[in-house]
Amino acid sequence: MLDAIRWDTDLINRYDLAGPRYTSYPTAVQFNSQVGTFDLLRALRASRKAVRPLSLYVHVPFCANICYYCACNKVITKDRGRAQAYLQCLEQEIQLIACHLDPSQKVEQLHFGGGTPTFLSHGELRQVMAQLRRHFNLLDDDCGDYSIEIDPREADWSTMGLLRELGFNRVSIGLQDLDPEVQRAVNRLQSLEETRAVIDAARTLQFRSINIDLIYGLPRQTPARFAHTVEEIINLQPDRLSLFNYAHLPERFMPQRRINNNDLPAPAQKLQMLQTTIEQLTAAGYRYIGMDHFALPHDELAIAQEESTLQRNFQGYTTHGHCDLIGLGVSAISQIGKLYCQNSSNLNHYQNTLAGAQLATSQGLVCSLDDRLRREVIQQLICNFNLTFEKIEQAFNIDFRGYFAALWPQLEAMASEGLIELDVQGIRVLPAGRLLVRSVCMVFDAYLEHQDRQRFSRVI
Repeated sequence: MLDAIRWDTDLINRYDLAGPRYTSYPTAVQFNSQVGTFDLLRALRASRKAVRPLSLYVHVPFCANICYYCACNKVITKDRGRAQAYLQCLEQEIQLIACHLDPSQKVEQLHFGGGTPTFLSHGELRQVMAQLRRHFNLLDDDCGDYSIEIDPREADWSTMGLLRELGFNRVSIGLQDLDPEVQRAVNRLQSLEETRAVIDAARTLQFRSINIDLIYGLPRQTPARFAHTVEEIINLQPDRLSLFNYAHLPERFMPQRRINNNDLPAPAQKLQMLQTTIEQLTAAGYRYIGMDHFALPHDELAIAQEESTLQRNFQGYTTHGHCDLIGLGVSAISQIGKLYCQNSSNLNHYQNTLAGAQLATSQGLVCSLDDRLRREVIQQLICNFNLTFEKIEQAFNIDFRGYFAALWPQLEAMASEGLIELDVQGIRVLPAGRLLVRSVCMVFDAYLEHQDRQRFSRVI
């Protein structure tokens, strides 16, 4: 693991393609409207029968201020009163879902995302958690992974104390960049002191894990300025760090139209930012987990990767991929057995449907055997950088080389260029290929050839 990444500019230039992030396979692009509520209820009953553990995701869409780079499903409003109508519908959804599950199914993982979850008042946060505890088997011994996304501008010591009291033990802090000029260009003014105060509170209150999100490629960023941001973040010693590549897609995300294209760094500058950041983080003791994630050696993700048990789902890298994931709230996605399903992304439609005591499932996908096979291949590569053919052959009763014969020339080309090592036992992603692991996974994506690549961000 000490040589987890080797920077190879030539390989990056050749394989830095646009493609999925593979939080799922097939990706959400393949979801269709033929999947509906009855499919979800059938999957929930199968989960209950198998008494599988659960992972809950709760989407809170509201933000008080707009960040121009954002591509999330959100509602920008200063009216805090809008949350109550939403929470009533969310509680209705919680009840409708939970009655199809077994009370003994433990919730190993819980995540509040958004939007800005702390847009909710203290009373509203208590209200939501009380409903979840009433209808789901949340753990009371602090051994679950219960996390929430934090905007330091929307949280203080009392907020952090409340979250800890409610059972949260992990926080993910949005920061993006500390440079004031960059912050003004994306309409997110957030000082280092605000961020440090939230982290100090989290440590004092004994939150188990702190994650910080950064974005490179934002307007007005330069390699030198961003290196300074990274240096300051390293001094804060987060357990995990996410380094996202800003994908400028103004035709799809309206807020991004407020960003001046001329302010965006050139591709060569973005590459330099990434390379320098990797060097800084590696020197500080962080391990490259994959994609855009780094973690200190004591972190559960780093340990899971060492033990080849790391997994990936709609919440990103996880140690709880064995759980059935249930998404609650507008646009939330569930993954239950071989079913993917997503709630309506339109807030009014979501609320109106649940106001009528009906679930808001709008689209999804039932995975075929081929989907599940390719999902496992991609999961092994993107999580553990290693794939053993025999395990796949035994699990799916296939001959790997024969099943993927059409892909072999592409794999051999990648092997000859040093991205992967390919032999009769399996595939190993080499240090020079780890930054480009998405490109390796794309070889196994049966849908990609017929998709519009412009829907996806580039690998680097």
